[in-house]
Amino acid sequence: MAQTKFSVTMDSGIKQRLDEFCASVGLTATVAFNLFAHALLRENRLPFEVKPKLSEREEYFARLRRGMEELNQGKGVEHDIIEVDE
Repeated sequence: MAQTKFSVTMDSGIKQRLDEFCASVGLTATVAFNLFAHALLRENRLPFEVKPKLSEREEYFARLRRGMEELNQGKGVEHDIIEVDE
């Protein structure tokens, strides 16, 4: 199989932590990225769940709670359903 080079730009601190982790499990960053690429293609999706940062998730739920409180206090606005013909 022909080989090709692939370059990744990342924060130097992340790179150092990546190298340290990979070394601790007997891998190199190159092998780790190859494993990732194979898993991505085999599963036809990211091989892990992508979650928002905790702060973003907390803000989302805070907005949701505020909206629910407003609705419970009768501060909501009723809208007509808009149907769209396709």
